[in-house]
Amino acid sequence: MAGPLDRIRAEIIAHESNAWARELGYQPIYAAAPGARIALVGQAPGRKAQESGVPWNDVSGVRLRSWLDVTDEQFYDPGLFAILPMDFYYPGKAKSGDLPPRKGFADLWHRRILAELPRVSLVVLVGSYAQKHYLGTRAKPSLTETVRAYAEYLPSTIPLVHPSPLNFRWQTKNPWFETDVVPALRSAVAAAITS
Repeated sequence: MAGPLDRIRAEIIAHESNAWARELGYQPIYAAAPGARIALVGQAPGRKAQESGVPWNDVSGVRLRSWLDVTDEQFYDPGLFAILPMDFYYPGKAKSGDLPPRKGFADLWHRRILAELPRVSLVVLVGSYAQKHYLGTRAKPSLTETVRAYAEYLPSTIPLVHPSPLNFRWQTKNPWFETDVVPALRSAVAAAITS
């Protein structure tokens, strides 16, 4: 018998707004299981993730796992990490980079999925779309300011810059991210995993 998360997944696939994805043979790219301790909220799957069916299956994912200080096995264990991008489907290519996640997608599905994940004690918000959605008026005027104010959101939430290699200039200009935010992130992740 299908559980609540299976039923939600079936609804996502069948939803009229995702008819285009069904026609392309796309499956929704996310992971959620009742035992998850950490919810990782990102932007939307990239082309490579959509084609492989594996979220964060790229250079950005390697860097993200390094920041989190977890193994691939831990990261892809749905009993530890729920991976919930702001859109579960690759949105397509823009002039530079990928298109943004569709507006309203997370509103439709995230709350219902998270309601089935009672053990989540830490929400990691990767990038401005996730931060604006989850922090609302608590977000600062810019992503940099929000990430720099990470301690204000702990212990339940931590905002991060996207781990894309394209963000190397941002990281060079903001060395405090590696010296302050990454160690705090690793501590929060370790605490959530062992709780």
